[in-house]
Amino acid sequence: MTLPDESRRQRLAPDERRQQIFVCAQRLFTERAYEEVSATDIAASAGVARGLINHYFGNKRELYLEVIKVSSTVSEVAVASLPDGTLDERIELAVAWFLDSLEKSGGAWLSFGGGSMGRDPDLEKILIAAENESIELLIEACGLSGRRDGREQIRAMFRVYAQLARSGGREWLLRKTLTRPQVHALLASTLRVIVSDAVPAI
Repeated sequence: MTLPDESRRQRLAPDERRQQIFVCAQRLFTERAYEEVSATDIAASAGVARGLINHYFGNKRELYLEVIKVSSTVSEVAVASLPDGTLDERIELAVAWFLDSLEKSGGAWLSFGGGSMGRDPDLEKILIAAENESIELLIEACGLSGRRDGREQIRAMFRVYAQLARSGGREWLLRKTLTRPQVHALLASTLRVIVSDAVPAI
């Protein structure tokens, strides 16, 4: 019964195997608390030997931090791929991409920060860096990257928006109290007000 698994492992290229481990870890860390997921669980889910967790990621903690880093950062490629269009069109597409990302990750980004890793300094550093990077990319997506006046106030407004986006995603994916269209409308309309009304008032 082990031959199919062994054959499958041999056919996977190193990058594919690493990605397979990552995806399985992302799903498990979304479904359960950090301390409830073992390296053995991840290896079994990915269909690989446990030693490959250490080979590719170091240990469970390092893998967890990698999952957080990837899942909590807005893709620079996604922002760059937004078509030139009206502000409304770019906002609609940016929000749709964000919600697609949350759905694809199974809401993993929304589940981070709890359990025994809650006050880990490396975890907090990654989340802060990811938020700052995502805010800069969102500012760019909204056509505000060239504005220098009131830059810190603009960043502060987008930090507030980031908390709203996180809360909206949690209500949709974890609590099931809002639908995706409702969250999309909330996030798009709020971002539109920030760019059209709040930023010019600085």
